[in-house]
Amino acid sequence: MAAQRVGDLTVEELKRLIREVVWESLQELLSDPDAGLELRSEVRERLQRSLSERWSEENTFPAEEVARRLGLER
Repeated sequence: MAAQRVGDLTVEELKRLIREVVWESLQELLSDPDAGLELRSEVRERLQRSLSERWSEENTFPAEEVARRLGLER
């Protein structure tokens, strides 16, 4: 844009500028600062162990049982 001041912008130029600023802000907020980094092997193993324990049958309960335990049955 050739304009130096906001007051010199057309309505369309101002809208475009606002869109660009909002887009850049959203990208900054939603980006993953760790993207592209590699996990250390011990962290990867701990995550895998945690996921397998979390989803094993011995650590899960049917929704009906959870509702009963919490007194949420009607």
